[in-house]
Amino acid sequence: MASYYSPQPKFYYYYYSSLIFICLSTLMFRINSQPAPRNISLGSSLTAGAASKDYWLSPSGEFAFGFQQVAGSSANGFLLAIWYNKIAQKTIVWSANRNELVSSGSTVKLTKDGSLMLADPSGRQIWGPNGVGTGVSYGALFDTGNFVLANRNATVLWGSFDQPTDTILPSQIMKRGTELISKYSPANYSTGRFKFTLQNDGNLVAYTTFYPQTGSNYPYWASNTAGSSVNFNKSGNVFFSSANGTILLYLFTNQEPTQELHQRLTIDHDGVIRLYAYPKQSSPSAGRRWPAEWTTLGFMPKENICALMREDTGSGACGFNSYCQIEDAQFPKCKCPQGYKFVDHSDESRGCLKTFPPQDCSSAEKEDGLFDLVEMVNTIFPSGDYEYYESISEDMCRELCLSDCLCDAVTYERASCWKKRAPLSNGYMDQENTGKTLLKVRRQNSTSTAEKKKKHDRSMRLMVTAGWVLLGSSVFVNLLFLVAGCPWRNKNRMMSQVADDSDEATALSTNLQRFTYREMESATEGFKQVLGSGGSGTVYKGVLGERSGELVAVKVLDKLPERDGHDVREFATEVKIIGGTNHKNLVKLVGYSNEGQHRLLVYEFMSNGSLADSLFGGGSFPRPNWYTRTQIAYSVARGLVYLHDECSTQIIHCDIKPQNILLDEGMTARISDFGLSKLMKADQTRTTTAIRGTKGYLAPEWFRNVPVTAKVDVHSFGIVLLELVCCRKNFLLDFDKEEEMVLVDWAYDCYSRGKLYKLVEKDEEAMEDLKKVERFVKVALWCIQEDPSLRPGMKKVVHMLEGAVPVSEPPDPNSFMSAV
Repeated sequence: MASYYSPQPKFYYYYYSSLIFICLSTLMFRINSQPAPRNISLGSSLTAGAASKDYWLSPSGEFAFGFQQVAGSSANGFLLAIWYNKIAQKTIVWSANRNELVSSGSTVKLTKDGSLMLADPSGRQIWGPNGVGTGVSYGALFDTGNFVLANRNATVLWGSFDQPTDTILPSQIMKRGTELISKYSPANYSTGRFKFTLQNDGNLVAYTTFYPQTGSNYPYWASNTAGSSVNFNKSGNVFFSSANGTILLYLFTNQEPTQELHQRLTIDHDGVIRLYAYPKQSSPSAGRRWPAEWTTLGFMPKENICALMREDTGSGACGFNSYCQIEDAQFPKCKCPQGYKFVDHSDESRGCLKTFPPQDCSSAEKEDGLFDLVEMVNTIFPSGDYEYYESISEDMCRELCLSDCLCDAVTYERASCWKKRAPLSNGYMDQENTGKTLLKVRRQNSTSTAEKKKKHDRSMRLMVTAGWVLLGSSVFVNLLFLVAGCPWRNKNRMMSQVADDSDEATALSTNLQRFTYREMESATEGFKQVLGSGGSGTVYKGVLGERSGELVAVKVLDKLPERDGHDVREFATEVKIIGGTNHKNLVKLVGYSNEGQHRLLVYEFMSNGSLADSLFGGGSFPRPNWYTRTQIAYSVARGLVYLHDECSTQIIHCDIKPQNILLDEGMTARISDFGLSKLMKADQTRTTTAIRGTKGYLAPEWFRNVPVTAKVDVHSFGIVLLELVCCRKNFLLDFDKEEEMVLVDWAYDCYSRGKLYKLVEKDEEAMEDLKKVERFVKVALWCIQEDPSLRPGMKKVVHMLEGAVPVSEPPDPNSFMSAV
């Protein structure tokens, strides 16, 4: 039996070996039988022409490389592009000269020396790929849609996948530093208003741009995690991964059979990032009836993009005086309010213009009764406020706008009213908006006062001429009567009237309460309980009895010598500026008193004291944890952005420090004493120079004969930011070494030596978040640079803190310390 069965294993060995060989041979045949790229030899060229079918194809003909005429353009309308060639819609997925179309007769040539050059009919070079180097032997277009230049060893020296425009394709990878920039419109392929970029710091972010430039403006979506690449695999899944291949985030997951579909990922002209699919065959399998057009498989961001694009500088999702509304399939649509029309109907993103004459502020009649307010429900314009009122009715809000010739609209929500001037920006409609906008429009068939005045001026011209002749003959007599009849007023009485008039105007225009000195003396029990003091005055705790025991902080400013009318008006003007501010990160001014030499400011009371009380310990307030400290940093930065860039009058604080950052019951940071640098005169400071601020937080320019700008606040914020990270004062005594330690020196030393953990080694929560610690320290070091031009503005500081903008390596700030 054994001898009979002994040949069997050998037989099966040869049988299975042969079977495997056949299978492998078949597989290799199929692989090798796939069409290889057709090499484009040196010296080859293509010419643009309206009827030209001159282009280079991928092996299967799926993609073509050549000139595409832009729909609706003239002879000067050709793109050097790559497009899907087998479908009815010749969809462009890459282009070289999107911002400079070329005319018929232009050429692209793979020259003898290996350069790919696009030239107009005169031979002027329009475009050439960057970073190719030398040694190009041929070009090739793959069935993936990637056009490459390679050397004789088939090493790719340049590929269109490495420099995408607005689209990526299956098998394409976005590496760090890569960005997709949208088209301007569906028919305009030039760079548009949105970008999608994997930053060098690894954060994946969607931005609006500073159109027509492509710089990053406002982040409206971000991954908020650092990765290495965005991968679009052949299964149709798009995911964000780390350098070791770990998937951090799925952007799109595909549920469709990919073998039946063309797919592409595009950031569209409206800023939405969409995954598209198109059927490869007219009769797909599985019984599915695909339309002969691109279908959206997914989009991002999922939220209302109209609400996300609230730019600090710019119009938002739509143009100025326009508002954005989401329609089907997450398509944002720009619309004009009633009484407005598009600047350009063919380009709705350019915004809207009034169709009526604006209200004439120069008219004595003020055009009362000629305007109405149109209600726009669930629609707001969140930017451009110049006055704010609370606890008022909608009727009062309407009246405040109608009676103000500068008011173009008001937003009313929950008994609060915001006045706005044109151009209106960042407008959007959202069902979740509980507020409404009341837009001022001229009534039909009404004529502006300016037009009436022109007609009146023509009829009065002759009378005026005659009047001047009569007036000239009697001017001397009239002057005598005028001098004799002019009453001389008492100077003190005049000053009192000036003060009353200024205060009354301030109270009416700011919704502030005007207090008497006696009222404040009573509210503070004779200025009994001191909350704090500084260079500009002392703060006392008070209770407003008429407001059901509302707690307030009363700041008594240092007394002035006898004032003149200019001083009175200046104080009223500056109080009006402070009272007109409205931001959640500013301490609210409730009211004021301005009697004789007494000047008082009444603020809302902050129950958790100052940041200094909590941060440095030794008081009744607990030290905030790491998360709370980061939120305090964000809040202070946003408050400074408002003071520097969003107020109708720029306010430079001049004394940012923990003592002037107060914390409410929810530990939200509020900046206090803003605007006092404007209220205080140079001769009121406690120093012999015009320097304002606190030692340790002062910017170097205070000590030089140079103009002071908002960058002094940026510097002070940088010091406070380091204190927030380390929970230490800027100057502290090291008892071990028996010497004074400068926090800035220590922080930079730890950073430069890669020992940032030393700054927070006693804080477990911060130790687990060292990446954010590093980002905050780097931002702080940039803020305290000696040269103000090197410091970022507060808008950029906010973006850097949030991780939306990369933070580069900061220089050594030690030169600053020597200046101090």
